[in-house]
Amino acid sequence: MASGFWGIGPGPLLALLAAGLVAGALLGGAAAWWLTGRARRARRSGADRLRRGFATYGRPLQIVGADGALLESNLAAEESFGIGVALPADIERRAGDEEMRERVGRLAEKAVHGVGGREEVVIADRNGERRWIQLEAHSLGGGSGEVLWLTEDVTDRRQIEQTISEERDRMLDLFENAPVGVYSVDAAGRFDYVNATLADWLGRSRAELLGGLTLRDVLAAAPETLPPHLPFDGDPRRGETDFLDAAGEAFRVSIVQEILEEGPSRLHTRSVVRHLAQERAAEEALLQGEKRFRRFLDEAPIGVAQIDPAGVVSEFNKTFAAMVAGQERLEGRRLADLLTAADREALVAAIAEAAAGRTPEPIEIRLGPSRETVCQLTLRGVAGEGAGGGEGAGGGEGAGGGAMIVHLQDLTEQKALEAQFAQSQKMQAVGQLAGGIAHDFNNLLTAMIGFSDLLLLRHRPGDQSFADIMQIKQNANRAANLVRQLLAFSRQQTLQPKTLNVTDVLAELAHLLRRLIGEAIEFKVVHGRGLGSIRADQGQLEQVIINLVVNARDAMAATGGELTIRTANLELKAERRIGGETMPAGRYVVIEVSDTGCGIPKEILGRIFDPFFSTKEVGEGTGLGLATVYGIVKQTGGFVGVDSTVGKGTVFSIHLPEHQAAAGAVAAETSESRDLSGIGKVLLVEDEDAVRAFSARVLRTKGYDVMEARSGEAALELLRGGSGASEIDLLITDVVMPKVDGPALVKVVREHQPRLKVIFISGYAEDSFRRRIGEESGIYFLPKPFSLKQLATKVKEVMGERAA
Repeated sequence: MASGFWGIGPGPLLALLAAGLVAGALLGGAAAWWLTGRARRARRSGADRLRRGFATYGRPLQIVGADGALLESNLAAEESFGIGVALPADIERRAGDEEMRERVGRLAEKAVHGVGGREEVVIADRNGERRWIQLEAHSLGGGSGEVLWLTEDVTDRRQIEQTISEERDRMLDLFENAPVGVYSVDAAGRFDYVNATLADWLGRSRAELLGGLTLRDVLAAAPETLPPHLPFDGDPRRGETDFLDAAGEAFRVSIVQEILEEGPSRLHTRSVVRHLAQERAAEEALLQGEKRFRRFLDEAPIGVAQIDPAGVVSEFNKTFAAMVAGQERLEGRRLADLLTAADREALVAAIAEAAAGRTPEPIEIRLGPSRETVCQLTLRGVAGEGAGGGEGAGGGEGAGGGAMIVHLQDLTEQKALEAQFAQSQKMQAVGQLAGGIAHDFNNLLTAMIGFSDLLLLRHRPGDQSFADIMQIKQNANRAANLVRQLLAFSRQQTLQPKTLNVTDVLAELAHLLRRLIGEAIEFKVVHGRGLGSIRADQGQLEQVIINLVVNARDAMAATGGELTIRTANLELKAERRIGGETMPAGRYVVIEVSDTGCGIPKEILGRIFDPFFSTKEVGEGTGLGLATVYGIVKQTGGFVGVDSTVGKGTVFSIHLPEHQAAAGAVAAETSESRDLSGIGKVLLVEDEDAVRAFSARVLRTKGYDVMEARSGEAALELLRGGSGASEIDLLITDVVMPKVDGPALVKVVREHQPRLKVIFISGYAEDSFRRRIGEESGIYFLPKPFSLKQLATKVKEVMGERAA
């Protein structure tokens, strides 16, 4: 660069210096001829200093020709922009947008024409970051168009200025929109300043307030003796007054101010205004919100309380108070003192865990006078909440933490439902097994009982074989009763409900019951007055009573005692909990069976209705007695309750819905036909050969013309091949058969004979097929096992309705 500065042919800067020397020579006249050698050396020394200053100047410097070509460049320029790169062109290329490029272009054009200047532009540096550059251009004159360019990086300064500007704007915005009003007035009360908040309260623009309005113009009332710059009497620094808004509405304000005096008549105020009406409205809203929150909290279905690390209750809602034994005042009491010993240990452990900053698992506790209420207790620490003292609930470590929130949720109903569901699932599983077993057993028992009846027709009392046949039949009936119990507790037996008077049922059963309990036990029946009717299967109801009486007898076998059956009407106005279930409101007939026996321990009270559960010795009970009671009562639509005290006795209560029967209905349902003979053509379809053979023989002996088929397919072939469906008076069919079952067979046959009467016979419950056939008329059911008389009676009944 140095050689270029003074090479052959003087450079621009040398030309500039030479021009100055020439001008000096002209001005000095002939004195220039007398310059000494020393002067010439001094001139060369000054030029060297200028050269060195240009080269080492800390800011980038360049001299650019009129055509934009780089003529000279210092070290700073080469380091910042590169060797051989002209500043104007490079900066214009790296400018951030079109406006910046236009700035550079205008600056260069003016400098070429002799007018210098400066601009600030944004460019991207070599790393792609935005930088602010101050660019200066100075013409070197002489008409050469040469320009001296200087640059300075002002990014840091601009960032500081921008930060200051943003902070100033934020502070101004905060000041203008503060939740308080701010104003300043002079000695005459004229507004010098009003912030946006106060202007908004007054309903006026700032221009209006600063345009000549005074403090008195916005005061609701001001004594004439009051100085114009003061809004109230008394202490000039603070007080309350009323402002007027633009609509003429007054509002109460509180003002705190400072008065600055700059001379006898020169002063101004710094005044801060609080809108008391808004603040009081906010306070009232907060108070109402607190009241609403307290009301919501008190009416919440879960208990909520605050305790300290010692377990002492400080705050609680009404639900919490009611759940912990109905206490009205709990402040200062330890929650652990209200719990059982086992629950107390769990609570102490949970408090210690919460005090250590962990979240304890919910625990189950029992509350209430009798500890029947099962609750889930959830404990959570409250961050930043201190709590008072009180001795530790258990002296555990970590009791120095903050307050804790306790939530109590009543799980009693949920637990009862869970137990009920589990019982239902268990009964359903056993019931499915029992149903399958009962179907097969009922087929076998039907044949055994039926053929026994046929044998008894030929062997009268006194015959040598009569007693043997009766033994077979009686044991078959005992087996049938056992099967009925299997179906009863699983609620799958077929009921034959009718309108019953419980008093009449007990009167008929009383003699049998006295024989069952023996002479060592006193037996009483207390009949309720005006007892309502019920609708139930009489045989099943008798089974329920017998099972309960036998249980009571066994409970008093060693000591004797008193057994009482009591009946009564009950009208429930609201639902009631009984036996873990909810009994809806309504009218019920209640049958109570009470004894003074040994009672039932609480630990097994919840299992007494489980199938095959028994406390008797092996071989003394099946474990189906109470399960049967429960199943029959539930299938009848009733409820079973039990109350027992060890050493005092037990009371079982049966609640059956009252049935409003028509007059004479009870008597009508008990009438039976005695003549069992009849006429007509019957198609008998049964896949069990023994059952089919017995049934066909019985019907033939009663005068019926019987056609037999061992399957549904065989029955259809029989009807298509010969006599035709229209000649059949009655169809008797099993329900469950391979391929074409009973309901499918009936559907096909009724396409040709829609009014044909049908009797279904099955070891399954009637409900198992009723859903498939709907509400069709002329459909009857005879459950297996059935006797000769029962089969003949059912056929006579159905054929009699046909004739009618």
